[in-house]
Amino acid sequence: MTGSSTQENNNGALADAPLEGQRVLLILGGGIAAYKCLELIRRLKERGARVRCVMTDAAAQFVTPLSVASLSGEKVYDALFDLTDEAEMGHIQLSRDADLLVVAPATADLMARMAHGLANDLATTLLLATDAPVMVVPAMNVRMWTHGATQRNVAQLLSDGIEVVGPDEGDMACGEFGPGRMAEPDVIAAAIEMRLARLEQGQPLKGRRALVTSGPTHEPIDPVRYLANRSSGKQGHAIAVALAALGADTHLIAGPTQQSDPFGVHVTHVETARDMLEACEAALPVDVAVCAAAVADWRVDQQADQKIKKGNEAAPSLALSENPDILASLSARKSDRPSLMIGFAAETEQVIDHAKAKLARKGCDWIVANDVAPETGIMGGDHNQVHLISAAACEAWPVLSKAAVARKLADRIATHFQNGL
Repeated sequence: MTGSSTQENNNGALADAPLEGQRVLLILGGGIAAYKCLELIRRLKERGARVRCVMTDAAAQFVTPLSVASLSGEKVYDALFDLTDEAEMGHIQLSRDADLLVVAPATADLMARMAHGLANDLATTLLLATDAPVMVVPAMNVRMWTHGATQRNVAQLLSDGIEVVGPDEGDMACGEFGPGRMAEPDVIAAAIEMRLARLEQGQPLKGRRALVTSGPTHEPIDPVRYLANRSSGKQGHAIAVALAALGADTHLIAGPTQQSDPFGVHVTHVETARDMLEACEAALPVDVAVCAAAVADWRVDQQADQKIKKGNEAAPSLALSENPDILASLSARKSDRPSLMIGFAAETEQVIDHAKAKLARKGCDWIVANDVAPETGIMGGDHNQVHLISAAACEAWPVLSKAAVARKLADRIATHFQNGL
């Protein structure tokens, strides 16, 4: 396997390819959720992975092999006894030529056959013959999922070291509601990325606890209005994913964002700065805290109980009170201060000077400084350019995707602890 990379696309911009060189064998089971695998293939290809696909006979009833082949750019395999394929590579080699096998949708029948070691078609033969890690993504009717037999089979798969992603709860094609929906393609792709990162990099942060704050806070003015900022939460969420990928037990405190909850991360949703501070304090003790949230500095002194109406009088004045400083509060704690405190400095001018002053003022260990002037497109965008500042150094990083910034920061954190600092 090769490492994750950041490469230039045709427009000269930096494109993130965290799965560059990785080989995923996707086994499609028979279920209506198979249509989601078309988008999953696209997401994996965007990340740089090579995706080969195996389809069960039942899967072909829901999506066509032509669609799967067109998106993957690879031949689709479906027959156990195909003399041409046997001569070319063999069905055993197909499973061993992959870094990860993913079964999606994993039906109740397919998981039952996996749990009992059956090998009566190409899919189950590959799964039994492989020495690569396996991930299953269940999808089925809620009653099938909750049935004792299915739960016994899932327990067996988990004990065999197979990772299970999902299922989600929600409306189903059969008209019922409950657990059994297949996880969304973005979530599955993130889980695959995390599993492969752990295989490649190991888990240097295993046994460590991490706390990450992300997104904006909303400070209510009245029941329908609030003070906020333009933070999307993309950078903070990416940092939580990167830390979890290196094995950290990661707790994400998320303000109001449009970002999905990251796979493999414990998430607490909050609204205001005071909520966020309370959630952070409840999550202690941790080894490292990364305060990436863009917390509102001010809140309205007296929130109106009813919507403030516009009338003929002058616009109402808002008396403001200062919000708690989460970074400074956590940095100043005595018995349970994180051993590594990292803050973010989003500035529109004199970025480095302001960040160095913030480092001294807040009492933290590192500051990640970035220029968020409107023309940079960083607020809400997908890329970032930062300086990593400590008391001893100021290091300039190139323009990277926010996911790449997160991985680079997570690597630095892992090195910090490996060096016993």
